[in-house]
Amino acid sequence: MKIYIYLIVTLFLLLNGFSTAQTLIRDSCKKAAASSPKFKYDICVKSLEANPQSKAAKDLAGLVVASTKNAASKATSLKGSVDKILKGKKMNKLTEMPLRDCLQLYTDAIDSLNEALASVKKRDYGTVRTVLSAAMDAPSTCETGFKERKPPQKSPVTKDNDALYQMVLIPLAFSNMLK
Repeated sequence: MKIYIYLIVTLFLLLNGFSTAQTLIRDSCKKAAASSPKFKYDICVKSLEANPQSKAAKDLAGLVVASTKNAASKATSLKGSVDKILKGKKMNKLTEMPLRDCLQLYTDAIDSLNEALASVKKRDYGTVRTVLSAAMDAPSTCETGFKERKPPQKSPVTKDNDALYQMVLIPLAFSNMLK
């Protein structure tokens, strides 16, 4: 009988913890969306609710860590995709140069995101905001490289760059709320 009570209490605590995390995620995403017209609430909620670390977050700083890790993962994945495109045999020479620039931009963004993670641990939110802002420039600068070619080229990574921008905007918005 005691084991059933223990299981019921444990289940209740787990469900309550999940509910609390879900509320933290949704409330934080809602507040961030209200502060920025570029911020997409649905992407914020979906990306954080899919991340087990986000579900364990007890406060906004925990969400900054989880969302920064999400952004770093996206940047790393995108860097791998561009590297694969560059190694492909059918490389258009007009898109090669901007893709190489994008590769460096993603590398720099990953470094910035890692610095943001280290700064969150120190509660240095000024540095967090600065390096996240730097990381957020990578996708738009990458896209600009294609548009400025003569003739302008179509970027093969526009969708991914848009997604990376949103993924970096999430921890930046949250860190702005931690002032």
